[in-house]
Amino acid sequence: MRRLIVLLSSLMVLLSIPVLAAAVEVVEGVVATQVADRAPVGVAETFTPDVGRLYCFTRIAGAADSQITHVWLKDGQEMARVELTVRSNDWRTWSSKAIMPEWTGAWQVDVLAGDGTLLKSLPFTVQ
Repeated sequence: MRRLIVLLSSLMVLLSIPVLAAAVEVVEGVVATQVADRAPVGVAETFTPDVGRLYCFTRIAGAADSQITHVWLKDGQEMARVELTVRSNDWRTWSSKAIMPEWTGAWQVDVLAGDGTLLKSLPFTVQ
């Protein structure tokens, strides 16, 4: 009888622990010259200095009701940080950054989870 009580108590404790949510994942991540109809346009890894503005487009899975961050870096130096709300388990979102003609070099956008964990790094070049 004592074993049954211990077993049932253990089962109740286990059932009261919330199930962990699916892992946050970047299903798609690209840098583009535009976003039209919620889709990236002009996707590339190299852009000309006169591009004017670039977009980081991400499709996120497993992060409903949370935030991600796009961190824009040029030659390792942070140029912009954009927090974006994720409202469902399959969510498309994007940020943009004005690119000055003199800002040539190695760029990347780091996509961070709400807790700051690096999910994906998207390198590109302006030359």
